[in-house]
Amino acid sequence: MAKIAFIGLGVMGYPMAGHLQREGHEVCVFNRTAARAERWVGQFGGRSAATPREAAQWAEFVMCCVGNDDDLRSVVLGEDGALAGMQPGSVLVDHTTASAQVARELAVCASERELGFLDAPVSGGQAGAESGSLTVMVGGDPLIFERAESILATYARMVRLMGPVGSGQLTKMVNQICVGGLLQGLAEALHFARSAGLDGMAAMEVICKGAAQSWQLENRHQSMLEGRFDFGFAVDWMRKDLGIVLDEARRNGAQLPVTALVDQFYAEVQAAGGGRWDTSSLITRLKDGALS
Repeated sequence: MAKIAFIGLGVMGYPMAGHLQREGHEVCVFNRTAARAERWVGQFGGRSAATPREAAQWAEFVMCCVGNDDDLRSVVLGEDGALAGMQPGSVLVDHTTASAQVARELAVCASERELGFLDAPVSGGQAGAESGSLTVMVGGDPLIFERAESILATYARMVRLMGPVGSGQLTKMVNQICVGGLLQGLAEALHFARSAGLDGMAAMEVICKGAAQSWQLENRHQSMLEGRFDFGFAVDWMRKDLGIVLDEARRNGAQLPVTALVDQFYAEVQAAGGGRWDTSSLITRLKDGALS
C-alpha cells in the first residue's frame, strides 16, 4: 500500500480519493475549502492537511484534481505548493483537465527536484468517479507510469500511456472534441425527430442499436427529451475545456470548424443562464428545446 496525497476534492476528486482510501492506501487530502476536506475524512478516514506542501511531505504519490491551469499552479508551485513538500523520488500525478503547456512546465519543475510527473486527465464524469470506472489518459515517462499504473487503476477501468508529457492532455482534448460534436448531433437529431412528428424516444431506441450508437446517445437522449440538465459535466467547464482545445489547435494548425461552432453554441447556453446545466443542454438552443 502507498502513502498518497490528494489535492482537490471537487465532484471528481472527492470520490477518487475515497477509492484510494478504501483500497487501503494511506491518504492525506487538501482542499481549499477546509470543511470539505474534514467531511471527506469523516466519511472515508485518512487525514487532512492545511496546505498542499503539508499534504505532500510524506507522500510517495501526489494526485491533483483542480479546476484549470492557474488553479493547478497555485497548489503545485510556490512556498506552500506540493512540490515544496515532495521528497526526491516521489511522483506528482495531475488529473486536472488543463493545457499541454502547463503539463510540460510542471514536468520541468518536478525534474529539477528529482521528482516524477505524469499528466493524467480523466473522462467519465462524476458517475465514473463515483463508480471507479474512469478512463485515464496519461503522458509521461514509461518507467514513472509503470510505478503509478496500479494506483490509477483504483478508480479507472482504462489506464493508458499515450506518449511523453503533454500527451495525456492532448488526448483529453480529442475526447472533448468528440463529446461536443456528438452532443450537438444528438440535439439536432432529437429536434429533427420532433419536427418530423416522430416519437423521439422510440427513434433513439432504434438507432442506438445501429451505426449511430454512442454513450451520449444511450445515456442522454431521455433526459434531453425531458428537459433535465441538472447533472453531469457543466457547460462552464466544457467551455473552459474547448478554449484549451482551440488554443492548442491554433498552435498546431488543426482545423476545427465544428468544434469552434459548438463552443459558440455553448456560449449562447451560458448567456441564457445555463452555465451550470450539463453539456447536453445544447438542445435548449433549438426552437423545440425542452427549456425554450
